[in-house]
Amino acid sequence: MTDCVIVIADDHPLVRDALKQTIAQDMSDARFHEAASLTETEATIRREGAPDLLLLDLHMPGMRGFTGLVYLRSEFPQVPIAMISASTDARIMRQAVDYGAAGYIPKSAPVDDIRGAVRDIIAGNTWLPTGTNDLPDTSAEDAVLATRLAALTPQQLRVLGMLSDGKLNKQIAYDLEISEATVKSHVSAILQKLDVNSRTQAVILAGRLHVEDPARDVPAG
Repeated sequence: MTDCVIVIADDHPLVRDALKQTIAQDMSDARFHEAASLTETEATIRREGAPDLLLLDLHMPGMRGFTGLVYLRSEFPQVPIAMISASTDARIMRQAVDYGAAGYIPKSAPVDDIRGAVRDIIAGNTWLPTGTNDLPDTSAEDAVLATRLAALTPQQLRVLGMLSDGKLNKQIAYDLEISEATVKSHVSAILQKLDVNSRTQAVILAGRLHVEDPARDVPAG
């Protein structure tokens, strides 16, 4: 593959460097961009254009678990996203796929598996680690949540994330540079689309997207 563009989004410089070297040895003409947070990832894609693949760390700043994945899928639906994480929990892999990931690559995966995963996903396929074909079925609750979240616009997902951070309408309006009336309109739409009656219920529902960081992802040497 030539002229392939890959964004590596991880807050560990050593992980980004290791992934870049691993992939570059297999795809010598690939071009890379790096980001260390969800905000940087979004800015990079807007600045550089849609990449052929986004490798997205599950636990870097701004992600709030799968909230970041859902947001980026909504904002850049044409970009295939592979989650990268130290976790090998089968349920987390299932959730990643349910919320729109094209693949899930454990940071402990063998080099050849990482290279194969990158090629498969860029080719339009999905990829999961060997031995995980029998992932647990999607729970009814997760299926409903995924469907409801898919109905939210990127701006509504931003607002939902800020609600989860405990911000008031005034603070959200300031951060997003919109009026408080617009914030209230977004909140009303969020409650309707999530089929809940209050901000608190919306935050509780969004909290199910959070994923515990397994003793913090430690780069392999």
